[in-house]
Amino acid sequence: MRLLVTGGCGFIGSNFVRWILKEHPEDQVINLDKLTYAGNPSNLKDLEDDPRYLFIHGDICDPVDVDEAFSRDPDAVVNFAAETHVDRSIMDPSVFIQTDILGTFQLLEAVRRHQTPRFVQISTDEVYGSIERGSFDEESPLRPNSPYAASKAGGDLMVRAYFKTFGTPVLIVRSSNNYGPYQYPEKVIPLFVTNLLEGRKVPLYGDGMNVRDWLFVEDNCAAIDLILRRGVDGEIYNVGGNREITNLELTKTLLSLLDKDETYIEFVDDRLGHDRRYSLNCEKVRNLGWEARWDFLDGLRYTLEWYRENEDWWRPIKSGEFKEYYLRKYGNI
Repeated sequence: MRLLVTGGCGFIGSNFVRWILKEHPEDQVINLDKLTYAGNPSNLKDLEDDPRYLFIHGDICDPVDVDEAFSRDPDAVVNFAAETHVDRSIMDPSVFIQTDILGTFQLLEAVRRHQTPRFVQISTDEVYGSIERGSFDEESPLRPNSPYAASKAGGDLMVRAYFKTFGTPVLIVRSSNNYGPYQYPEKVIPLFVTNLLEGRKVPLYGDGMNVRDWLFVEDNCAAIDLILRRGVDGEIYNVGGNREITNLELTKTLLSLLDKDETYIEFVDDRLGHDRRYSLNCEKVRNLGWEARWDFLDGLRYTLEWYRENEDWWRPIKSGEFKEYYLRKYGNI
């Protein structure tokens, strides 16, 4: 299979590219990435000389860039390209609308023009909003509460419309919070881990009782790969780790693993529109034959050690644009 992966230099995208080339040695990957602040070419530096891998520097919102990538005649497209950080969407929603909705539209149009056999939209559990009890299934209504979640819901609805109107062969994958290597340190786990490795406090929103379901990135890649090959056109698949914990419990676990006490916690004003709890019913993807393989604590230890051993990856990030963002968001914490 020849895959066009968009946003392949980002966190989940780069892990997916590496997963495909490891699990399917005969496959080829074309990576179209704009290289925004979170798109890091060093994430895939070890693949630069692999003949199965081709990088194209381009923007999914630009039809010329998109057509160049599609001219390679991919058998399928997996769209990871997105603006993803809720806090940044609160600061400036406009770029989220551009990438997550207009960019998805440009890709769908290219799928139609080139008659590409399959398009997989990578989405998020955040499109469902917050749930107090029970779990969201794929038929749950979309009730996004942040500009980020709304932009992803808009992209999902465009994907659905192309299936219903044009018969475009599409699938949607909605996964819970991912963690693992190569995650940009604005997200909670790499932010807290790197802060603690630097001997700094961690900024915890509100009362810390917001609940998230954690999924190791490799398990998500395995699920996406399976859905790509066995999923039914027009269907949506939830992918969760079945590991729901509060942000406070997560923080205390990281403190324990790094031999820090709770004085390293700095409670800060809650995020605007902060969803209280996410939870996914994943029976549908399990029926395809998928199960999460990584134990949460094992995955957390592995992730922590990766950041400990790869300071040359994250320290330059935290000293550049990220430092200005962090100071605006959290001050000198």
